[in-house]
Amino acid sequence: MSDENYPQDLKYFQEHDWVRLSGDEAVFGITWFAQDALGEIVYADMPKPGVAVTAGETYGELESVKAVSDVYSPLSGVVIESNPAIDGEPGAINDDCYGQGWLLRVRLTDPAEIDTLLDSDAYVKFLETA
Repeated sequence: MSDENYPQDLKYFQEHDWVRLSGDEAVFGITWFAQDALGEIVYADMPKPGVAVTAGETYGELESVKAVSDVYSPLSGVVIESNPAIDGEPGAINDDCYGQGWLLRVRLTDPAEIDTLLDSDAYVKFLETA
């Protein structure tokens, strides 16, 4: 597992998800905090391309040796791609949650929703009070 960190170039959702924005597309993943709380991830159930995801609603599940957890969409859009690397090696989420362990690439339907997310400093403060 990687060391605890929350990159400054990402936006964060209070359900412990991150977003990397690129124009009208975004990459979603779970934060270091989430993967640490889950423990060793052994299975990821992600939506297929073309499926709509809605901000604040579940879109998939991650199964660890501890539990099965829902994954919540930080923004609304249509799935372009789920990460094929985590199909064969879901442990990549633990090893590199901000890089090789990303979950979805989404075309956003309302890019303005990004303003509802937290920056890195605000997310860290949120974790301190949670």
